Amino acid sequence: MYAVICSGGKQYKVTEGQSIDVEKLNNEIGDKVNFDVLLFSDDKKVQTGKPSLKNVVCEAEVIAHGKDSKIVVFKYKAKKNERKKQGHRQPFTRVKILSIKQV
Repeated sequence: MYAVICSGGKQYKVTEGQSIDVEKLNNEIGDKVNFDVLLFSDDKKVQTGKPSLKNVVCEAEVIAHGKDSKIVVFKYKAKKNERKKQGHRQPFTRVKILSIKQV
């Protein structure tokens, strides 16, 4: 059994018990979060929503907050002696999928 959920404008294929990193959520560690389910599949059939399913709930728990590894952003213009180097670390929230169930 799996589901495709939407969080932060991105889609993730998840199963129960799986931990994933999503865009930063404004929740405390230990809080429960519900995600929009776009697609749900059990062993028998696949259900899709328009845009999301109303009868399927994906519940997750916030495990941790953190930052990804640094990426280097380097901009320059040829023959102008213009150079700009900066780094970026994207914040994320790690969640554990507790249950995917039909209501």
